[in-house]
Amino acid sequence: MTNLSNEYHDGGDNVGAYNPSESIAGADFSGPTVHQEPVVGKREEPTTGDLDLEARSSLRRLTRSVAHTDSEEVTVEYRQLRLERVILLGVWTSGSLREAEAAMDELAALAETAGSEVLESVLQRRDKPDPGTYVGSGKLSELRDIVASTGADTVICDGELSPGQLVALEDRLDAKVIDRTMLILDIFAQHAKSKEGKAQVSLAQMQYLYTRLRGWGGNLSRQAGGRAGSNGGVGLRGPGETKIETDRRRLRQEMARIRKDLAGMKTAREIKRARRKAGHLPRIAIVGYTNAGKSSLLNALTGAGVLVEDALFATLDPTTRRAQLRDGRTVIMTDTVGFVRHLPTQLIEAFRSTLEEVLESDIILHVVDGSDPFPLEQIKAVNEVVGEIAAEQKAEVPPELLIVNKIDQADGITLAQLRNTLDDVVFTSAKTGEGISELETRLELALNALDAHVRLLIPYDKGNIVSMLHEDATVLEEIWGEKGTEVEVRLPATLARELSIYQVEPGE
Repeated sequence: MTNLSNEYHDGGDNVGAYNPSESIAGADFSGPTVHQEPVVGKREEPTTGDLDLEARSSLRRLTRSVAHTDSEEVTVEYRQLRLERVILLGVWTSGSLREAEAAMDELAALAETAGSEVLESVLQRRDKPDPGTYVGSGKLSELRDIVASTGADTVICDGELSPGQLVALEDRLDAKVIDRTMLILDIFAQHAKSKEGKAQVSLAQMQYLYTRLRGWGGNLSRQAGGRAGSNGGVGLRGPGETKIETDRRRLRQEMARIRKDLAGMKTAREIKRARRKAGHLPRIAIVGYTNAGKSSLLNALTGAGVLVEDALFATLDPTTRRAQLRDGRTVIMTDTVGFVRHLPTQLIEAFRSTLEEVLESDIILHVVDGSDPFPLEQIKAVNEVVGEIAAEQKAEVPPELLIVNKIDQADGITLAQLRNTLDDVVFTSAKTGEGISELETRLELALNALDAHVRLLIPYDKGNIVSMLHEDATVLEEIWGEKGTEVEVRLPATLARELSIYQVEPGE
């Protein structure tokens, strides 16, 4: 048997190797000893920060065996960074216990998507969160014991914490504390790929951190000016500017710069949107809760081949593809960013230009995860965000076609309840293809309701118009006469107005 061991890279140009005889928290080194060159001179003692960094960067070794030949086997050793260990904390204020547990399950999925290992989940029943420490003193003592016994790195709260609650919890628990908003922002920062997406996430993070700037041991409270004898000197006497004020000013400047960059990107997006409008192709926006299967549905309808992953917020940057329906009509479909319960307002503002694609569409395909225990809550969360954007833009919400996806994984009782509760809904499975044919039919009917049904007489020297009608409309009948080509066509209302000079009455 041959052992192949990967070396550990420290992020720079140097390649390091760990001594298996040294004991590091959370690490398992049982492989062969790696010999290193002796270091000449006195070795410096590691500081507390160095030890903490080393503990957090400890490695785990996974072993996988693969068949090499009929008589030989190769063992490949992988070393990975230890996942951040977290404890979930929630307050159950209303609803049933099952709904509260489902919310904690969603928080656990968010934490795992961010790259954490969930150790335990703590839930407290209260009328409202404690204004000082989010949970009561008894539950806080219990949580402190859990953090100490498990060695957890972080506590994640299912709610948005005030700056005072954040400081109080970290002081009492002696661990890093973040809230749901910070967790979602972290996931968005990991998944943003395009330049615009990264800028939007950066802006949202800065808006969130602006009111939560604080120092350790008063560092951010020191004054930059001062009286004679201080570092200020002559000409700089006075109260000066505190460090925290300086940091806030820098944040304001950076946010202004990013907003300016996003304005330029928005202009480019509007130009592309105007081109799509000029093409008179029907525009369809796919919206829905995160991980409801929007990208899978886009692939099933268009064969786009976009990324499909069973993870929350796998798609942040909108994807636009052309598709041809069974009646020959060409449409434009856009897969938008997913929504989630209590979506941070900072993200709604940052992704406003992206979410405006929804209001500019002709039809909305609202995708719901049928395998979720509470799909009606998903519908409510999505409608709240879309309604908020429509109210700010003073625009009407386009017609909506509701789609319940993942019926192959859904519970039969849940599907029965949805059939009785919802009207005008299509049940599909993008994975198995069940219901996709019915969805295409319903989509064609919805588009037909928005189209104009006219008869046109196109002169023979305007053959480009006939070609355009075959691409952008549905030609029902085509007759070649003495004066030109007479077509009975169903086409978008905007295109019908432009071609009104060629419109004729039947029998003329």
